[in-house]
Amino acid sequence: MSTSASIAQALSGIRTRIATSARGAGRDPSSVGLVAVSKFHPQSSVIAALEAGQRLFGENRVQEAAAKFPDLRDRFPDLKLHIIGGLQTNKALEAVKIADMIESLDRPALSDALARAADKAGRLPQLLVQVNTGDESQKSGVRLEEADAFITDSMTRFGASVRGLMCIPPHDADPTPHFRTLAGLAARHGLPVVSMGMSADFEAAIACGATLVRVGSAIFGARPAHA
Repeated sequence: MSTSASIAQALSGIRTRIATSARGAGRDPSSVGLVAVSKFHPQSSVIAALEAGQRLFGENRVQEAAAKFPDLRDRFPDLKLHIIGGLQTNKALEAVKIADMIESLDRPALSDALARAADKAGRLPQLLVQVNTGDESQKSGVRLEEADAFITDSMTRFGASVRGLMCIPPHDADPTPHFRTLAGLAARHGLPVVSMGMSADFEAAIACGATLVRVGSAIFGARPAHA
């Protein structure tokens, strides 16, 4: 099977699983968006997914995203790009220029950098606050005990551009309590977007209220060996 055919088949399978999970949770399947995480995979794989009808993609690295996506927008004008990885302040301007959403707002210094970048670029992508639900020292995201204050400050500063929250639960823990925590936090702040769940656990995330799931390896296969 060609790579294009395998990606199309994988996408179809993931969409079916999303719909089944949503219905099982008493939700409309259209309430759950699929972010195809194409990090480390070539532009040809992105094109194969686009040709299979996928329009929403996630990339961790701004430089990689900038190399893959801008020249695809003419052919696929409804393409949407999310930056989902930890974002360095010195990459804020480039991220603001190319992204439709930045899912990793997690600290005041990045808020400052994004505000400056938005003034310079004349645009501000939609934003999600990333919450470190497991309080893991090595992981990006605002600490849980500081999340309420940071979310409130972000909403005051950026207004309606702050659309919701994102988390990545500890890889060795049951993700469900983390998903429930994030969904509850979003509800408390009246935020509609909850980005949580990846290839191994997106069905549990949907059961807890995810409105975006981020799926990479289950669509594109294992990361290339050099990544």
